[in-house]
Amino acid sequence: MSINGNTNTDLYSQCTGGYTGGEETTPLLSNGSVQTRARGASFTSSMFNLMNAIMGSGILGLAYAMASTGIVGFCILLVLVSSLAAYSVHLLLKLCDQTGISSYEDLGGRALQNPGKVLVGAAILIQNVGAMSSYLFILKSELPAAIGSFLSQDNTGAWYEDGRLLLILVTLCVVLPLSMLPKIGFLGYTSSLAFLFMLYFAVVVVVKKWSIPCPLPHNVTTLSGAFQISNSSDSECTPKLFVISSESAYAIPTMAFSFLCHTAVLPIYCELDRPTKARMQNVTNVSISLSFLVYLISALFGYLTFYAHVNSELLLGYDAYMPRDIMVMTVRLAILLSVLLTVPLIHFPARKAVILLLRGGRPFSWLVHIVTTLTILGVVLMLAIFVPDIRNVFGIVGSTTSSCLLFVFPGIFYLKISSQPLRSFDSVGAVLLVVFGIIMGVISFSVIVITWVQSS
Repeated sequence: MSINGNTNTDLYSQCTGGYTGGEETTPLLSNGSVQTRARGASFTSSMFNLMNAIMGSGILGLAYAMASTGIVGFCILLVLVSSLAAYSVHLLLKLCDQTGISSYEDLGGRALQNPGKVLVGAAILIQNVGAMSSYLFILKSELPAAIGSFLSQDNTGAWYEDGRLLLILVTLCVVLPLSMLPKIGFLGYTSSLAFLFMLYFAVVVVVKKWSIPCPLPHNVTTLSGAFQISNSSDSECTPKLFVISSESAYAIPTMAFSFLCHTAVLPIYCELDRPTKARMQNVTNVSISLSFLVYLISALFGYLTFYAHVNSELLLGYDAYMPRDIMVMTVRLAILLSVLLTVPLIHFPARKAVILLLRGGRPFSWLVHIVTTLTILGVVLMLAIFVPDIRNVFGIVGSTTSSCLLFVFPGIFYLKISSQPLRSFDSVGAVLLVVFGIIMGVISFSVIVITWVQSS
C-alpha cells in the first residue's frame, strides 16, 4: 500500500504497524492523496480516548494549585495552559497535513534528522514509562486502603492489604489484556468509563462542599484512628482571588502536566474515521474543553471546601473529616479505577515509539507486538513494586520531557518544517510555545530539585 505522489512512508502503517484487522476500507485523504485504510474509530470513541489521556491523577492536585494562586489567578493560568496545549496540537496536526507524516517521532526525524527522531522517541518512552510507573505506584499505595474501607475493621493480615500482590493481580487481569490490543481505538469503551469516574469525582466534590463546615472542626479522626488538629478561623473562610507564594511555582507545571496528551494525539488521529485535520482538531477542542470544565469545577469546589487547608491530594482532606462517608469511599475507588484504565492508553504511544525506533516502518508483527508489550509492562511493574519512592526521579525527568512534548517540540518542528514566513501568525505562535516551554521546564526542574534537597 502506498501514497500516490508522496515519498513519505505509508501513513496508516506508521499508525498501526501494518495492522488492518480486516475491516471495511475507506479512503483516507492526506496531503491531497488517497489511501485505502481500515474503517477507523468514531468521533466519540476518539474523544473519550483523548480525554482519558488528558485526565489522570493530576486532578487531585488542582485544588491545591488554586489555593496557591487564588481563584482568578488559577482561572487565568488554566485558560492559558489549556489554550497553548490546544494550539500546540494544532501545529502538530498542521504539520501532519502538510507532510503526510502521522507520527510524532517521524516529525522529529523530518525536522532534526535521525537525532530528532531518537530524541522524540526517547522522550515519549521516558515520559510514559514514568507516568505508568507513578500510576501503578498510586494503585499499590491506595488500593488496599480503598478496599479495606468498605470492609469491617478486623481485617489485619488480609491478603488484599498487600499492595504489591494487588498490583500484580490488576496488572495481569486488567492492564495486560487491554495493553495487548493492537489499536488504540479499541480502548474507547474503557476510556468512556474512566471519564465517567472523573465526572463522578467532580460531582462528589461539589456535593461535599456543603457537608464540611467552615471554620473547619478542630479535632478530626482519620481512617487510621489518629487525631489531627486543624486551626482555622472565620477569616480563612474567605476565598482569595490572587495568591503569590513559593507554592505558586507548582501551579503551572501541575496544570501543564494535566493537559499533556500529545503522545496520544497522533495515534488517535491515525485511527479516526474519516480523518482530516479539522475533524481531529474538533476532537481535540471538545476533549480539552470538557477536561477544562471538570478540572475547574473540581478545583473550585475543592478549594471552597478547605480554603487554605486544602491538601495537596484533595481526597486526603475528606478522609480526615469524613473517614467513613460512603460517597468519599466510592469516589476514591473510582479515581483508582480511572487511573488503572488510563495505563493501557499511556502504554500505547510508548510501545509505538519503541517499535518505530527499532523496526522503522516494517509490517506489523504479533511477536514483536507481544514481546514489546510484555517488556515495557514488566519494567513499569518492577519500578512500581521495588522502587520505594519514584516521584522525585520521574518528577525531574517528567518536568523536562513533559514541557518538551507539550510545548518545545511542536514549536521547533513547525519552525523547521513549515514553509511559512517567520512573521506569520503560526510561526510567531511556535516561537512563543518554545519560549514558554523552556521557561516552564526550567521552573519545574528547579522547584522539584529544591524540594528534593530540602526534604533530604
